[in-house]
Amino acid sequence: MSALEWFAHKPLGDGIFWIQERFYESGNRANIWLVRGSQRDVVIDAGLGLRSLPDYLRAAGLLAPTEGAEPRPLLAVATHVHFDHSGGLQHFEEVAVHSAEAAALLRGDNYEAVTWLSDREVARPPRPGWRARHYRVPPVRPSRLLQEGDVISLGDRQLTVMHMPGHSRGSICLHDKDRKILFSGDVVYDGSMIDWLPYSRVSDYVASCQRLMELVDRGLVEKVLPGHFNMFGAERLYRLASNYISQAGVCHKVSTCAMRSIASIALRITNSRVTS
Repeated sequence: MSALEWFAHKPLGDGIFWIQERFYESGNRANIWLVRGSQRDVVIDAGLGLRSLPDYLRAAGLLAPTEGAEPRPLLAVATHVHFDHSGGLQHFEEVAVHSAEAAALLRGDNYEAVTWLSDREVARPPRPGWRARHYRVPPVRPSRLLQEGDVISLGDRQLTVMHMPGHSRGSICLHDKDRKILFSGDVVYDGSMIDWLPYSRVSDYVASCQRLMELVDRGLVEKVLPGHFNMFGAERLYRLASNYISQAGVCHKVSTCAMRSIASIALRITNSRVTS
């Protein structure tokens, strides 16, 4: 299967494209965002990596320069290293990730990447004989380590890094302040927030949600482009963040701890089978 078959995209205007993996039929299917700038293009998250995303972007004409201009550099930014967001980083020359998860990406740590893929989630295999049990996120050397407050310049637009741990220790959002757009990764999306994975932490998640609410209170976000599911606005962002905080009591922390233990055991067993 070619990259043109595997991916599909939708233009949202203002140089932003929404890309998805057509045959990965799962709640884990991540949104991929292409943001084009005057001097640099940025891909936010990269999917599973079963087909080459850069090949798709070129074949679909999404990286075509304006007439008489040189092709722009392309940077892939991972909002975090979970497999559904980081598997495709292997196909990019320039990769950026938060420093807290850089070592996991470099060593191909599929435990921290929470790699969990089944054959039934892939409606059409990317190639003959492919099986989900052989899937792994390969080691990738990041070319840029991100920290809170860093600015990724695209020329005519700037994306500010906001370190928002909780879902994972290196989770980030990217904030386009001028356009009041937040690329939220898995920090927040229109669904149940997952805080029971090996490197999740409820107290960090609460603090991150408080920051999200502050963005809304200060009028700094009008549109959220999340890591999963559909886009939404400021009012929904505030409600999702405030609901999480209100539910993050003692009982929630106890149940989360139990779920994390189960998830950790399952992931270690799964990864030991893949590597054996």
